[in-house]
Amino acid sequence: MQHPAEQALAAIAAIPRDRPFVIGQLGQSLDGRIATPTGQSACINGPQALDHLHRLRAAVDAVVVGVNTVLCDDPQLTVRRCPGRHPRRVIIDPRRRTPPGARCMTDGNTPPLLVVAGESAEGDALAVPADPATGLIPPESIVAALFARGYRRLLIEGGARTLSGFIAARAVDRLHILLAPLLIGSGTTGISLPPIDGLDQALRPTVTTHLLGGDVLFDCVLESRWAAQAKRTAAE
Repeated sequence: MQHPAEQALAAIAAIPRDRPFVIGQLGQSLDGRIATPTGQSACINGPQALDHLHRLRAAVDAVVVGVNTVLCDDPQLTVRRCPGRHPRRVIIDPRRRTPPGARCMTDGNTPPLLVVAGESAEGDALAVPADPATGLIPPESIVAALFARGYRRLLIEGGARTLSGFIAARAVDRLHILLAPLLIGSGTTGISLPPIDGLDQALRPTVTTHLLGGDVLFDCVLESRWAAQAKRTAAE
């Protein structure tokens, strides 16, 4: 039986590997919440939506999360609900706060690659210079550094601040929003971008929807900075 979102997954496999391709993923309620005020988030989306997340992991070279996701949720970030290989796990951890006892560090699989702030690093760490003004590592610099390591298809899985930062930096090619049929009413908001003055400045992706049990997948096509550059080059 064909997976309901096979079209969305096939689009990822068809992307040329001569430039980065970044997919963002977000599971949220009808009112845009990804967790309750106490941090509970595990049961927002249903089984088919979780299956889709694992199929996304199996379709990419690396799955990327911010260190706060590791500290709060202690995820494994592996492929367990479908056939496929585990992606390389990447943790954006400028100040090296990932606990040695985190599940992703102790499950017997390849250790995560830690993206740390700086000019050089050793072992399972990738040094990327931080922005002096903010102390944050620019998303486009992370993508470029991972691409140089051979990780060309990336899944930005969490958390909300990390994914929002990548979208704001035009570092996402495709966004999968899994909308669950419930109203939470309070708690953490999924996407938060810099303020705009008018709706003419809003992002207007091309969207295809897929029904995944009780959840709806919104497959949103954005234009990343490298996709825009490739379009300009082709037009010259």
